[in-house]
Amino acid sequence: MNVELLKKICEVAGAPGFEERVRQLVIKEVESLVDHWEVDNMGSVITVKKSKNNPDEKKVMVAAHMDEIGFIVTHVDDNGFIRFHTLGGFDPKTLTAQRVIVHGKEDLIGVMGSKPIHVMTPEERNKNPKNTDYFIDLGMKADEVKELVSVGNPITRERELIEMGGCVNCKSIDNRVSVFILIEALRQLDEVPYDVYGVFTVQEEVGIRGANVAAHSINPDFGIGLDTTIAFDLPGAQAHQKITSLGEGAAIKVMDGSTICDYRMVEFMKQTAEKNNIKWQPEVLTAGGTDTAGVQRMGKQGSIAGAISIPTRHLHQVIEMANKEDIDSCIRLLKVSLETLDQYDWSHR
Repeated sequence: MNVELLKKICEVAGAPGFEERVRQLVIKEVESLVDHWEVDNMGSVITVKKSKNNPDEKKVMVAAHMDEIGFIVTHVDDNGFIRFHTLGGFDPKTLTAQRVIVHGKEDLIGVMGSKPIHVMTPEERNKNPKNTDYFIDLGMKADEVKELVSVGNPITRERELIEMGGCVNCKSIDNRVSVFILIEALRQLDEVPYDVYGVFTVQEEVGIRGANVAAHSINPDFGIGLDTTIAFDLPGAQAHQKITSLGEGAAIKVMDGSTICDYRMVEFMKQTAEKNNIKWQPEVLTAGGTDTAGVQRMGKQGSIAGAISIPTRHLHQVIEMANKEDIDSCIRLLKVSLETLDQYDWSHR
């Protein structure tokens, strides 16, 4: 596995609406792998790998979002401390004492600060933290901060990718691991029966915005979402709560909070995994959504849509973790699925 490429993809900054750095990295990787690429008005990268024999001009859209959860500067106070608003979902307790990068006129390392426990009242110690309890400390004088940082600047988490056992651990595994999977699948694809639109979308973490627009433009017949999913295979979790487990293979989505996957696509993926000895597990996620919803619903006729999910521990924290063998299974399942879509009976039955 090309861990060095995954490391670059995960570590580069790209908060929702500010995906320019990761977009340039994606373009550099994919421009030689596809027949055509373009950037739409929202900033999603739309690539096309054409079929050599596709008389009905059928299209399949694969969506992997480039953005990561982050923050945006809302205020710089007279002491140089920064207040912020979240871009995407955060569990406030995971912010304590974490390093971040404020992308002002230059990149500045900051730390999430909050009231020290030593001076908290008993009531404050016992309450759950809120995002508004935190501020960002750059360790700089106020006039220096105000010269370099403006309201509206994006902020991302600071954490490098490391390998741990059979896993990779980094900020932004959600969803840069899917960006990596889509790039590697495009690299490995042989002949495809239908035109493949590999789309690297923007602003998923704040409402599936890029995927909605791209699907409306492409109008795909088939759709495949690529995203992380919860692996709650941790101490204290009961079997029915796990959603997925690390090391048990690619997750084939049945549903999430925004999509009920087409039963035909679910069955096709299961059969494809079995025929090709690809390890897989089912995924039923009762809350949360992915680009799959946009791919399924925003084309003019809708699409036959499903999703391949990557089991991930510690989601929406700075230490998200995925298993390398699961990642490989996802690449293989996506590749073979795209190459054999025409070999399945897609009629309603």
